[in-house]
Amino acid sequence: MQATEVRITRHYPVSAERVWAAWTDPQALSHWFGAATQAELDVRPGGRYRIRFNSPDGTANEVGGEYQEVTPPSRLVFSWAFHSTPERVSRITITLTPANGGTELSFVHDRFFDQQGRDNHERGWTLFFTKLDQLLET
Repeated sequence: MQATEVRITRHYPVSAERVWAAWTDPQALSHWFGAATQAELDVRPGGRYRIRFNSPDGTANEVGGEYQEVTPPSRLVFSWAFHSTPERVSRITITLTPANGGTELSFVHDRFFDQQGRDNHERGWTLFFTKLDQLLET
């Protein structure tokens, strides 16, 4: 049976507000998301976002979507599609919960177009979360 979603859980020794900012503040996002990140974020239900970044191999990418749920600082749900394949819309759900003097982050990326898309995103998120971990654990 193949996986149909990417699921990542982390615990950070910081407040939920700080983790929230890492996902919703353009400057904070640029510190961990990718090289040469440019982010335009309208963080509200129905608001849109666009992120331009370079992958570790130097490939230029652009991704965007719409915020579906915004409940600071505990829940963020948004659509996700690369500019090059706008018909392949998936969904990301981030839940932040106070835990052990810090914050537990639950990340779920689902509704993939196909298994290859899911697998490619898992590889990408693994790299991005390494940078997010470094940012939030210092």
